[in-house]
Amino acid sequence: MKSKTSMLEVLRRVIQEVNGARNLDAALSTMVRRIRKAMQTDVCSFYLYDKTLESLVLMETIGLRTQAVGHVVLPLGEGLVGLVAKRSEPLNLEDARSHPHFRYFEATGEERYSSFLGVPIIHQRQMLGVLVVQQAEKRSYDDEDEAFLVTMAAQLAGVLAHALATGNLTRPALPGGQAMFKGVAASPGVAMGEAVVITPPADLNSVPDLVPSNEAYEIARLKEAIAKTRDEIRAAAERLASRISSQELALFDVYQQMLGEAALSEEVEKRIREGQWAPGALADVVRRHVQYLERVDDDYLSERAADIRDLGRRVLSHLQEDAPSTPETYPDNAILVGDEISVAMLGEVPRDKLKGLVSVHGSSTSHVAIVARAMGIPTVLGMMDLPLPRLNGAPVVLDGHRGRLFVRPTADLTLRYENLIAEEKVLSELLEHEQDLPSTTQDGHEMPLMVNTGLAVDATTLLKSRIAGVGLYRTEVPFMITERFPGEKEQMRMYREQLEGFAPLPVVMRTLDIGGDKDLPYFPIEEANPFLGWRGMRVTLDHPEVLMVQLRAMLKASHGLNNLYVLFPMITNVEEVDEALKLLDRAIIELGEEGITIKRPKVGVMIEVPATIYQMDALAKRVDFFSVGSNDLTQYLLAVDRNNPRVSSLYDALHPALLGALQELSLDARRLNKPISLCGELAGDPAGALLLMAMGFTALSMNAPSLPKVRAAIRRVTLHDAKALLAEIMCMDTPTQVHEHLNKRMDEWQLSHLLPPRD
Repeated sequence: MKSKTSMLEVLRRVIQEVNGARNLDAALSTMVRRIRKAMQTDVCSFYLYDKTLESLVLMETIGLRTQAVGHVVLPLGEGLVGLVAKRSEPLNLEDARSHPHFRYFEATGEERYSSFLGVPIIHQRQMLGVLVVQQAEKRSYDDEDEAFLVTMAAQLAGVLAHALATGNLTRPALPGGQAMFKGVAASPGVAMGEAVVITPPADLNSVPDLVPSNEAYEIARLKEAIAKTRDEIRAAAERLASRISSQELALFDVYQQMLGEAALSEEVEKRIREGQWAPGALADVVRRHVQYLERVDDDYLSERAADIRDLGRRVLSHLQEDAPSTPETYPDNAILVGDEISVAMLGEVPRDKLKGLVSVHGSSTSHVAIVARAMGIPTVLGMMDLPLPRLNGAPVVLDGHRGRLFVRPTADLTLRYENLIAEEKVLSELLEHEQDLPSTTQDGHEMPLMVNTGLAVDATTLLKSRIAGVGLYRTEVPFMITERFPGEKEQMRMYREQLEGFAPLPVVMRTLDIGGDKDLPYFPIEEANPFLGWRGMRVTLDHPEVLMVQLRAMLKASHGLNNLYVLFPMITNVEEVDEALKLLDRAIIELGEEGITIKRPKVGVMIEVPATIYQMDALAKRVDFFSVGSNDLTQYLLAVDRNNPRVSSLYDALHPALLGALQELSLDARRLNKPISLCGELAGDPAGALLLMAMGFTALSMNAPSLPKVRAAIRRVTLHDAKALLAEIMCMDTPTQVHEHLNKRMDEWQLSHLLPPRD
């Protein structure tokens, strides 16, 4: 290398070219040439690792014989390149032929080269390939040479991973081999079927710039294209109308709002009048919105970018007079797969044929995840490594419990999942018969079970006899699917429906909990670290006018029912509780002045910020109950964003540190004589529920589908045995040990059939 400046310049130029290339194969060719020139060496080669073959394949070279590309295959650990991949560390040799792992390939012509420097390309702990440089005469590549190649490999890792995921670069795998891909589990369940790859209806990035000859004509056809898109969205909503609740259905209204005059049409018309034809104007506007939203480090806003891109493609397809590229017919067991799947795409598939969803992008907070959970469709999102072009029509198994997709599964794996699905069906039918029985252990301990509501329309008449109440009503959902803050009367109607439906059972209503992964389209929160930023009570205390309207609506809705419990989220400081209680008391006084006498409801705080663990005594002086939000508490305690595919595997609700915190919280609540419930995924896990019961939690709240298995687990054990299990678990050092021991005990108690599938 000549200098640090030239090294940085070459790095910048190569990454820029690779990122900007439409054809990654061509970009790789440029890459090896640039590296060879920068390092003043004879050979530069790129070997791609194929997981299915467990081998490295020569994909690009400058210096070796080009006919060897695609034909030289090195098993992991074989040859110098295979050794670099196996060890996942650089190998720098002045005399490569004297190394015991050296292997000669006649096809490459590399017998002419003495020196060798190879570095691995690794993305999220996954081996992607190896970069190699070679020299004819003996040469000791220095530290700067090695640093340059290591840096280049690190920079290329993300680019290559994306290229493999989107099919711009394909692994040369053997046809018919089973492959497994991982993502973020967004909706539980198991599905088997045929992959149906959905491609965007039009490419916004390939629209040429043209000056319109007739502005009025361009504006007219734009409006016609938007009208056709509106009709498509409306038709998709109608197909789903009987399958999902009015609240999920209102997500389609968000699409219609985006297509409204001010949101899209006016801006595109302005670009047309500035001298751009309709397709180009549309592409410009959509790209600008998408780029802005994607730069904002906020899950909700980034999901809106996906919605806008989908709408833009749909309108463009009509402008180009192309039909949207969705299949005319679907197989009976369709697993929908795409780079980005929107709610509108979901509505285009006949519900009886749709068995699962898989997407390269998206998170558990996206619109499509919300609808999928409401419909009970197994869904995995954030599956970054999918080779989309090679999946269409392939037999697949989707495991929504663990976030996995098996492509072309073996006969053994297929049989295993067929048995799992059959067992799940039989189990559901068996457990249905005991759902009206109490959730009481065999030694007489009653464990109250409650439900979380706010997303799906809950069959209150069916649920009421099976639960102890609503442990969490998420009030933010109605706020998320409207174009403005709902007024006091609107909110009161929604809250009254919940309170009346479940009366006389208690209904715990959480005040508006936005920020983090939940943003409002009309109240965007733009932050670098949204989960550590302005969210929950921090937002509503800064906007008391919003909180006051909500508290008044809740109180008025509870008039004459007296089953309202108010819950304050994201509490960090005791002062926040004091401020919130002052507003609640003020709302009660105001209503009294209006002639509506309301008794102050019981008030609780959510324990989800680790700081609250150490303020229980002070909080107990102010509130009537505690509710642990285990999902956020896990996230904050472990410093893991569970929606981030890079670290989601580290998110574990059975981490020993979290279990220790939960036990401490339960003991504190008992000492302070305050009820303590837990709402979160841990409560809906049968094994986790037994541990929480043993700790002394006074209620568990979960999504309705989890009730049968949790109830069954509680009814089949004694509290004594659950406490003994807890004592054993609390001695464990690692999450792996906890899981293994829990699985062992559940097997011994013949309860393993209640747990999700294991590896």
